[in-house]
Amino acid sequence: MKKTITLALLIILIITSVNAQDVEKESIKKVIQSAYVDGLQNKGNVEDIQDGFHPGFNLLGVNQDMLTKFPIYSWIESFEKRKAKDPTPPTEEQIITCDYLLIDVTGNAAMAKIQLNRNGELLFTDYLQLYKFEEGWKIVSKIYYRH
Repeated sequence: MKKTITLALLIILIITSVNAQDVEKESIKKVIQSAYVDGLQNKGNVEDIQDGFHPGFNLLGVNQDMLTKFPIYSWIESFEKRKAKDPTPPTEEQIITCDYLLIDVTGNAAMAKIQLNRNGELLFTDYLQLYKFEEGWKIVSKIYYRH
């Protein structure tokens, strides 16, 4: 009897843990989709971008074997200039879509591996790092590979 109760509690604990992970992964996808894909990539709302990115965010890249940093405030400034120059929403052929390849969550830390595509062409593989704060998940850094 004790073994049955212990086994049942263990199964309930595993199911609850898996469901909690699924909820967190969906929350992370929503942040990435709203702030990064629909926001920065597809001329969305700057408020959505600011909501999804931590103010300390850095985009890290490699240029001529040197590590480069591009903070979110600079990226938003560049975004606003591009959008002011051409406020037209992207056409069907210009829309960037996202494939979520992996989301790994441990406590309040997460990593998402995504691919960005335009019109069927693979553009980037991105690795986004996120932390969960009181107000929710925030993207804190990104590294990428340009295809």
